[in-house]
Amino acid sequence: MRLRNRDGTAVDAVPFFVVAAMAALVCFSVGPIYALAVGLEGPAVFGLPGVACLAAVGVAYHRLVYTARPEIRGEIPPEQRIRGLFYAAIVGTAVLGALSLPFLVR
Repeated sequence: MRLRNRDGTAVDAVPFFVVAAMAALVCFSVGPIYALAVGLEGPAVFGLPGVACLAAVGVAYHRLVYTARPEIRGEIPPEQRIRGLFYAAIVGTAVLGALSLPFLVR
């Protein structure tokens, strides 16, 4: 299956499919348990993780397929890669901290 960006250029589909699969795995393995722990019940237990998964897949499609520009691909300097990993670690820690707040309030 050849995915094309907004300019019609063929884009590698593998990164998009990997991110979409990871989003589905994370949303549906953690989402229902978290929803039950927060006090939700019924269809919301699987509905909210489903919506989160669709949102993550939509963002991944926009970022990795629709706006991709394969012609400007190049090597990223090590300083920039380390800075990106540092910021990702900070954001990941903040997200995990925010997700643990409902468990601490009880």
